[in-house]
Amino acid sequence: MHTVIIYTSLGNITIELDDKATPETTKNFLSYINDEFYNGTIFHRVIKNFMIQGGGLTSSMQPKVDKGHIRNEANYGSRNLTGTISMARTGDPHSATCQFFINLADNDFLDFQAETGEGWGYCTFGKVVDGMDIVKAIGNVATSEKDGYQDVPTTTVTIDRIG
Repeated sequence: MHTVIIYTSLGNITIELDDKATPETTKNFLSYINDEFYNGTIFHRVIKNFMIQGGGLTSSMQPKVDKGHIRNEANYGSRNLTGTISMARTGDPHSATCQFFINLADNDFLDFQAETGEGWGYCTFGKVVDGMDIVKAIGNVATSEKDGYQDVPTTTVTIDRIG
């Protein structure tokens, strides 16, 4: 198990990573941390009572260059429960790169169902062990549309670093 701290402009969030169940996903996340990739990125998508997403955009809403896609490991029995951290992806089940989200509720509709395009779900690879109050605070910020993105906090929530 690895433990990391997400240092944000609203406070710190401690995450315990599950490298046993999700070795590829955890290795990917740690490689971005080691490269200081997340420094200065933001939580760019916040949906109340659902999730907070970040790790791929700068405060000027510019996407950072990622390292490429990783295999979705959600088929280990991944559960998107309140306080779990999961990889964000596009409609392609194996398209996760650097962006992640933290669940604000039990989102079972995001769980693995089958090895099909719609059934893969989203891979959880850890859980919040301290700082859930910060996660909830981020989840309650006001949002609007910005530069073509929906659900963007009106006050920037920065990921100063993860370490």
